[in-house]
Amino acid sequence: MTAPLPHGLSDAAFNQALTALRAAVGSQWVLDADADRQSYLDPYALGDGLDHDCAAIVAPASVEEVQAVVRIANQFKVPLWPVGRGKNLGYGAASPAQKGDVILDLSRMNRILDVDVKQANCLLEPGVGYFDLFRHLQEKQLPLWMSVPGNSWGSVVGNALDRGIGYTPYGDHCEQLCGLEVVLPDGSLVRTGMGAMDGSATWQSYKYGYGPSWDQMFMQSNLGIVTKAGVWLQPEPEMTAKVELALPNFDDAGWAIDILCDLRRRDVIQHNIVFGSPVRAASTMSQRADWYQGKGALPDSVSEEMMKKLKLGWWNAKINLFGHEGTVKAQVELIRKLFEPRLGKPLEFELWKQGDPTEKSAQGVPSTLGLQCVNWYGGRGGHLSFAPVLPQDGKLALEYAKKIKAYYEQVGQDYYASFTIGRRHINNVSLILYSRDDPEGVARADKLYRHLLGEAASQGFAEYRGHISYMDAVAATYDYGGGALRRLNDTVKAALDPNNIIAPGRNGIGSRAAAPHGEVRP
Repeated sequence: MTAPLPHGLSDAAFNQALTALRAAVGSQWVLDADADRQSYLDPYALGDGLDHDCAAIVAPASVEEVQAVVRIANQFKVPLWPVGRGKNLGYGAASPAQKGDVILDLSRMNRILDVDVKQANCLLEPGVGYFDLFRHLQEKQLPLWMSVPGNSWGSVVGNALDRGIGYTPYGDHCEQLCGLEVVLPDGSLVRTGMGAMDGSATWQSYKYGYGPSWDQMFMQSNLGIVTKAGVWLQPEPEMTAKVELALPNFDDAGWAIDILCDLRRRDVIQHNIVFGSPVRAASTMSQRADWYQGKGALPDSVSEEMMKKLKLGWWNAKINLFGHEGTVKAQVELIRKLFEPRLGKPLEFELWKQGDPTEKSAQGVPSTLGLQCVNWYGGRGGHLSFAPVLPQDGKLALEYAKKIKAYYEQVGQDYYASFTIGRRHINNVSLILYSRDDPEGVARADKLYRHLLGEAASQGFAEYRGHISYMDAVAATYDYGGGALRRLNDTVKAALDPNNIIAPGRNGIGSRAAAPHGEVRP
């Protein structure tokens, strides 16, 4: 496998750059062998993944080494693609959006620099994973809980910067960031918020500092490389309660969404509520062939059999409650009042109090179980996630889901969907599963994703997060004013990163593919 060169560089110039990078971080931490580069390819890529192959990997161990790498990259015009742990699975993993970039692997920067129990916060480097932080809190018996995404292999900071979500009161992960340390595209260093004060005592306590607040500028962007971040943690509550809802009919999504959205807006339920279709649950514990071996989409009759055997509904949700004992018990009774008459049966809540075994609680525990879904079709499984943002309207969400389900069936794809209810919005997550060994299935996945993108945009819905293969397409749906937002992003990119060094093309910023501004899209 021939290594691609960074865009616009000769072989001789790139070799000079590699020599300089090896001097900066140590030769063993600059990797360009075929086997090394292959290990960074997207394991779930549509096809062989080589359209996102990197030229090399460099793995610094400190902020000073990151600064040195960025300066060398500017000198030789080498584009860098920063990753925390390279586990952004379903969105491209560690692979760069543009072929031939050098991956900047920050996983060696994995120190938990501080945990303040009283203030309920911590200071982390980008290589700290969810299992790392969870183990630290457990081993030291600290009364602090964390929020985790559905698949928890990745970086705490990286997931938050990409606006990942979890399922506790701290589940909007980007909202829990408080003060960043960032290497800018010229190699200089800045701290945001209260961290901008040397020796600040409130870096992880107050987000905004003095003057403009810049934290959001570094989320889902390519305007700098985050090397430290303050993160808020959840103080251990006095009590939790959890219950599973099984909604028997597809149309139940309409009324259930309206009830759950109202409870979420009022903070009766304080976490992102997720409920999903039968395939969502079944794919974590079985394969399609266990249920159906025919062609085309899974028939509803098979879904109903699946529901019966696995004791599922058409939509399946978990609700967690957190707080003081009296508050939690009152919330339990309210949810019973709202749901039991409609479901025709009592709800079975599991209560936990401080001092009980923690496995009975509703705390965030890292897991990789959700990733089992990629085995649904067998072979080398893969998945794409399409997640447009919808308003909190049950009727609208249901009608949209019906339309999407019909198109899944039309193209012969098993319908995997979930609704994620946030404070004021809904994400209708349509997961596209496939086997990489099935060219027909891969082509179907691509066709389906592009259709979903266009269908959502036609109704005024846009994705909040996108796979590396579709970043330009997603960015293009933000088309007000002839793409005014994209022009603004590119203007800022050109000012801060005139050489287009940091992650060109990330989320459509500084992309060569759609360049109105040649200065950042060479």
